[in-house]
Amino acid sequence: MDDVEIWVEGNVYDGLLSWADQLEAASKFNVSVACIEGIALKRGILPARYQRNRTMLSCQDQRCLFSSHVAVIGCGGLGGYVIEGLARLGVGHLTVIDPDIFEEHNLNRQLLSSPAVLGCDKVAVAAQRVAEINAAVAVTPVVKAFSAENGLGLLAGAQVVVDALDSIEVRLQLADVCRQLDVPLVHGAIAGWYGHVATQMPEDRSIETLYAQAGAQKGIETKLGNPSFTPAVVAALQVAEVCKVLLDRGELLRHRMLTIDLLDMEFIEIPLG
Repeated sequence: MDDVEIWVEGNVYDGLLSWADQLEAASKFNVSVACIEGIALKRGILPARYQRNRTMLSCQDQRCLFSSHVAVIGCGGLGGYVIEGLARLGVGHLTVIDPDIFEEHNLNRQLLSSPAVLGCDKVAVAAQRVAEINAAVAVTPVVKAFSAENGLGLLAGAQVVVDALDSIEVRLQLADVCRQLDVPLVHGAIAGWYGHVATQMPEDRSIETLYAQAGAQKGIETKLGNPSFTPAVVAALQVAEVCKVLLDRGELLRHRMLTIDLLDMEFIEIPLG
């Protein structure tokens, strides 16, 4: 056992390592807080920030999440909430991809937006936000539009991909790239009071089934708009699906789509091929 491990084990209370002690250890041994978090989890010690997780997630589960890499395509309405949820959950590496900047019309619903960041790259703001809430999470920000041509390179190394796009055409390209990479895809879409979530494994074609008859390049959100609450609900469900994929636990929304109607408060499951 090296000096860092000895120090970490000597500063545990009730099986937990506080954030203050993580910072102190990182400074004392000139390493990152992510390094300290990894050492703690390897030793069966839970960083105190995750203590409310431990009745449902074991320390080994938390270590699995910390060792995971998730790519989020889109950092807007859905993507901002997804990124926030994954960072707070403790997923250790996030690749966030979006070519856009924040504009004033984003302020009603996009978690990462504020008047102070108007004109800033969405991915840069996402990286800054994650650093503020969980500095043990590494973020790779990519200011690019996802496409069939660059997708294989952008998603290399990701274990799960989250679809937070607003283009049907690009969603279909994303599904194809995920299939080539043998990576699960968690799909979500929103429009007005409504949304849906589905998870596609590499051998499935649920996304193609869902959008087989779609002719528009953009989804119906261009007509219905989006309020503040719909992306939060759908993104939370996407984060839950990502967690289950990474931990191989529970029943995924596979071969089925959960539709959300927040106006009449109805949740309906629809089979997908």
